[in-house]
Amino acid sequence: MSSGTPTSSVSPSESSYDRTRMRQWARGRARSAGIDRRDLLKLVAAASVAAPLVPAAASPAHAAQSLAGVVKPLPPELFTVRGTNAETNFSALRDTGLLTPADRFFVRNHTATPVVDATDWTLTVWGDGLAGGPVDFSYEALRALPAVTRTAFVECAGNGRSFFTSQQGQQVGGTAWTLGAIGTARWRGVRLAEVLRRAGIGGHAVDVLPRGLDAEVVSDGTNLGRVRRPLPVAKALDDVLLAYEMNGEPLPPDHGAPVRLIVPSWVGIANIKWVGDIEVSAEPLLSPWNTGLYRLFGPGYPAEGSAPLARQTLKSAFELAPGASFAAHRRHLLTGRSWSGGAPVRSVEVSTDGGTRWRPARLRDESRPGSWVRWSTDWVPRETGPGVLLARATDRSGRSQPATTAHNTQGYLFDAVVRHPVTVV
Repeated sequence: MSSGTPTSSVSPSESSYDRTRMRQWARGRARSAGIDRRDLLKLVAAASVAAPLVPAAASPAHAAQSLAGVVKPLPPELFTVRGTNAETNFSALRDTGLLTPADRFFVRNHTATPVVDATDWTLTVWGDGLAGGPVDFSYEALRALPAVTRTAFVECAGNGRSFFTSQQGQQVGGTAWTLGAIGTARWRGVRLAEVLRRAGIGGHAVDVLPRGLDAEVVSDGTNLGRVRRPLPVAKALDDVLLAYEMNGEPLPPDHGAPVRLIVPSWVGIANIKWVGDIEVSAEPLLSPWNTGLYRLFGPGYPAEGSAPLARQTLKSAFELAPGASFAAHRRHLLTGRSWSGGAPVRSVEVSTDGGTRWRPARLRDESRPGSWVRWSTDWVPRETGPGVLLARATDRSGRSQPATTAHNTQGYLFDAVVRHPVTVV
């Protein structure tokens, strides 16, 4: 199967929206929401050139880690600090269940975690896509609406980015994530559709733009404003959640308290944290996060980039530390997880000899849309020395992880089989 943005399971409305927005952006027919179009054009120009990866922060083994702007502890056995972010060490998930505990859930921050008092918080829904004027919802009013619960992963679009360089020898820009910029949780909240309907969304509305309450983002001297990214109305009225609970508890500050968006199967940036207002627009909207950021640039893509990224791609990861050691001639249980934004995972294969032979792994969970599956297989290594483990998934659309991922300058949507180094002693 080819690599790049998965399209086999994207709904017709999503595909049509993406194509339309790309044409409107190229022709200057979409409105820039909160930023000058000239600054958006500068972002696009910068995005078309690969830049160095942002390395992990140096930290002695077992030393306490902290990260300015992150509230929760980041012990080194659980996290690797990367810039303003904290990546979950996949080996730390081995003793967890299907759901990622909040204390092990990765942190993706553009600035710093705001601590917002729910009693003072108000969600304002506004814009010319409403039949009337702005409508406010307090935290108590939101919680009084019919609640729904969804199990879904949230994954940064750049998850796996470092493998463009380490496996494919290609330069890309951004945070050097391995595979730990993902977590799965049980989210509880109210459907965004419920809130939009109560606010009086009109049939003329085309875009819905949630905005976070974190600080404004400044990049290369340009103020990009608060983090925001439009959703097509069709998606906003479908399965999107305004979540206020995570795994049965109120949202922690680092994960969007008091209320965040959950957009199942879509790239992480769509899942806006600390939502403060939602614009409902009768015309197409643009922000830095669907123009210069979160598009694919490079050879094979238009000068203005691909359509804005929507659904996540297909990945697999071992619940092992890099370079883990195994005793020869003994039976070992290898475990891992696989996931897809396009369709539920159908099967997983594992190779313990660098890809020469493959065998099926045992799936430990029922495969569901928007979630991952845990898997396991036994291994008795025969020869000592360095080795490579591989895992590849196939989803129900028939898409399998490829040997390589088509290059893009910002290192998004890496979906190739990842080579996991180990040592047999």
